[in-house]
Amino acid sequence: MWIALWNTPSRTAPIGSSFSACGSAIWRRSRTATGHSHPAIVATVREQIALLDHLHSGMLSRPVVELARRLAGTLPAPLEKAMLLTTGAEANEAAVRMAKLVTGRHEIVSFARSWHGMTLAAANATYSAGRKGYGPAAPGNFALPVPDRFHPGVLGADGSLDWRRQLELGFDLIDAQSVGSLAACLVEPILSSGGVIELPPGYLAALAAKCRERGMLLILDEAQTGLCRTGDWYAFQHEGVVPDILTLSKTLGAGLPLAAVLTGAEIEQRAHERGFLFFTTHVNDPLPAAVGNTVLDVLARDRLDERARELGGLLRGHLDEIAARHDLVGDVRGRGLLLGVELAGDRVLGAGGADRLGAAVTRRCFELGLHMNIVQLPGMGGVFRIAPPLTASDDEIARGAAILDEALTGAAREL
Repeated sequence: MWIALWNTPSRTAPIGSSFSACGSAIWRRSRTATGHSHPAIVATVREQIALLDHLHSGMLSRPVVELARRLAGTLPAPLEKAMLLTTGAEANEAAVRMAKLVTGRHEIVSFARSWHGMTLAAANATYSAGRKGYGPAAPGNFALPVPDRFHPGVLGADGSLDWRRQLELGFDLIDAQSVGSLAACLVEPILSSGGVIELPPGYLAALAAKCRERGMLLILDEAQTGLCRTGDWYAFQHEGVVPDILTLSKTLGAGLPLAAVLTGAEIEQRAHERGFLFFTTHVNDPLPAAVGNTVLDVLARDRLDERARELGGLLRGHLDEIAARHDLVGDVRGRGLLLGVELAGDRVLGAGGADRLGAAVTRRCFELGLHMNIVQLPGMGGVFRIAPPLTASDDEIARGAAILDEALTGAAREL
């Protein structure tokens, strides 16, 4: 799942590095893209908490207005209207609610290994986990096959993934089940919880075309890919496909609860005319908004999109070398500083081997000082998600890779 490298007690962490005061995450969850205890973030929190931290949701403060303006400035047209919320699930909830109101329809399509949150609409669009035992899901939610090149569901003549045919078949099934009320498609441009699955080149454009053909809106969930993580400010820019609605969270607040929904003026106006309503207690709070402004400052000032490409290339090189030395590594994938490593334990150790191997590698990494988690989904216990802070150093990246290498060697001997 996520990876963190912990200090030995004797090491002192430099202020503003990727270390935290209590132990120092080096390979860590994407919400800490600027690292733990970044001095600019700390200063902003101290200053803003002394001025104004919370307001009624309908009241706008200077940090909120400024963040909305600046977020729009980082995005291509027509994404110029912003709404600030608190969590990724809440942002996806608002986006789906907006899409339903604007289109006058209710059916939502998302990937079969998706994760968009655990609130009502977000949970109904989530297929990777959390569906069993809770009674009927909301009607009108459809799953689209994941274009996974390492585990291709539809093969071409050369034996590789035929994602175009898979996409066609997926929408054939959706069209057959739909009651004629398709409202939106909600997807991640790189599936994170689903195993770090990067969409094949051209897939996102083809998906957008499928949506246009049916009058659907395309919603991109960039909670884990947005704000420089993949080497671009937003992952969709890699394919040149602009969504109708974009959702952000995690990195935007540097660990504070902050999320955003962005869309174009036409959709926003239609939603307004139809009485769009979405309020929660901490919508438009000035404290996290002030932090969001500082996050944008740091990302731009330190050119962290370029740094993500540079560090991502360095890390990918280390991981490719590890894969070349270990037959138990089946695949290395991803983009920028969102990378995945899939173990091939089932092939070598039989059914369930990848899960056992993943658990053994995780345990050994921890013993060596690297806290490392695997994707917590049935049958995916051999997939690691690696998302270090964009502020990590070259040495920290190398150190984490070396520990992973050693852990794989030890785990392979044990099994």
